[in-house]
Amino acid sequence: MITVTNFSKHYNGFAAVKDLSFTVAPGQILGLVGPNGAGKTTTLRALCGIVPPTSGHLSIANHDIVKAPIAAKRNLGYIPDDPRLFDTLTVWEHLAFTAAAYKVADFEKRAEALLESFELSQKRDTLVHNLSRGMRQKVAIACAFLHNPKAILFDEPLTGLDPQGIRGIQQAIRERARDGAAIIISSHLLSLFETLCTHVMVLNLGECRRFGTMSDVLAEFGQSDSNSALEAAYFTITQGKAMGNV
Repeated sequence: MITVTNFSKHYNGFAAVKDLSFTVAPGQILGLVGPNGAGKTTTLRALCGIVPPTSGHLSIANHDIVKAPIAAKRNLGYIPDDPRLFDTLTVWEHLAFTAAAYKVADFEKRAEALLESFELSQKRDTLVHNLSRGMRQKVAIACAFLHNPKAILFDEPLTGLDPQGIRGIQQAIRERARDGAAIIISSHLLSLFETLCTHVMVLNLGECRRFGTMSDVLAEFGQSDSNSALEAAYFTITQGKAMGNV
C-alpha cells in the first residue's frame, strides 16, 4: 500500500534522506523514529507530494506520487505535526469542505460518526480558532479519515492531547489498521509505539539503521532495565553501536 524505493532527498548538497527503501502493507502500523534531523518529516512530506524526491520512487496504493499525484492523494490521509486549519470555519464546515475536496457523497453520516468518535459533537458549530490545541488536532484527524484513505501518515499525532484523547487516537489508529489501512506514525513518544505499532524503522542522519517487525527489534535489543524496551533499542541503534537492517 505504501512503497518507498531508493528514495533520497538533497537540499543544496545536503542529504536529508539517503537511499531509503521500505514498504507498509495493508493492516500494518509502522513507527518511524529517530532524532531531530533524521529525515522523518522529509520522508512523510515526500510521500504526500509536498517535497519532490531528488531520486527514487514513492507510491501510495500503486500510484506514483510524482507521476500520478491526484490518484495517489485520493488514497492518502496526512496529519502534520502542526495542522493548518481555517480559523473562520467551524468544525462541521471543515468536514464539509474536506468532503467536497475529495468528492465524498453523502458524507454526513460518516462525519457525525467521526465527531462522536473524537468527542467533538458538542463543538461541531465552534470556530476552530476557539478550540484547544488538542481539539484542533482531533479535527485534523477527523478530516483526514473522512474519505477512508488506504494510507494514513501521522507526524507527531499526539501533540496537545490529554490522556483520554491519546487513548482515543490510539484506538482509532488500530481500527483503521484493522480495516486495511497502511499507517505510518512519526513520533518521539517511543513507549507508546510498543503496543501500537506492528513494525518500526529507526532513522539516523537520513539513513535507515533498523527496519523490521516490532517483535524482532525488541527481541534483539529488549534486554534492558529501561521502562521501555524500544527506548533501549533506540539509543543503542542511534548511538552507533548497531548498524544494518533486521
